[in-house]
Amino acid sequence: MAVRVAVVYYSATGNVHALADAVAKGAASRDAEVRLRRVPELAPDSAIDANPAWRAHVDATKDTVPEATLEDLEWATAYALGTPTRYGTPAAQLKQFIDTTGGIWQAGVFHSKPATSFTSSINRHGGQESTLLALNNVFYHWGCIIVPPGYTDPIQFQTGNPYGTSHIAGTGAPTEEILTAARHQARRVVDTAAALKAGRQA
Repeated sequence: MAVRVAVVYYSATGNVHALADAVAKGAASRDAEVRLRRVPELAPDSAIDANPAWRAHVDATKDTVPEATLEDLEWATAYALGTPTRYGTPAAQLKQFIDTTGGIWQAGVFHSKPATSFTSSINRHGGQESTLLALNNVFYHWGCIIVPPGYTDPIQFQTGNPYGTSHIAGTGAPTEEILTAARHQARRVVDTAAALKAGRQA
């Protein structure tokens, strides 16, 4: 059985979506089965329509990226969660989805599964690290094994975030260096999951 990775994210204007897509491709490059899933949008149409980039992204992904379900989390053997920062914390949309996981958490679904996180903020000091650490708090409660990218590849010395891939949205779309870092992070999660699986089978 291949490693199964659920890449679950929220993105308003598309930056975190680009990171999530790179994470999914990085995991697939290690022959993992991947489900790329967006969490439901909670914002009212009036707020979305006030930002043309937000509306464009919602319309572009509503029929092409399935919404995340609890079954996706039960199916997966590893997780990658992504969110923009909101005052240094995860976006409400992702948090609301996380808050629905109590039943499968109690059932032990998350125990000892590798997990990692990624983010984007509008500016350089916009709370990227605190957002990633906040998602790690979820992983602690779930009983997951947190897999950070660290400085385990030369690309990490270019992008500079050992906690998880992060992007400064105010500079435009994620660069190829950032997407390369996201793919590397995903490969580390898959490799960790595969090593755990091999160890349990030995």
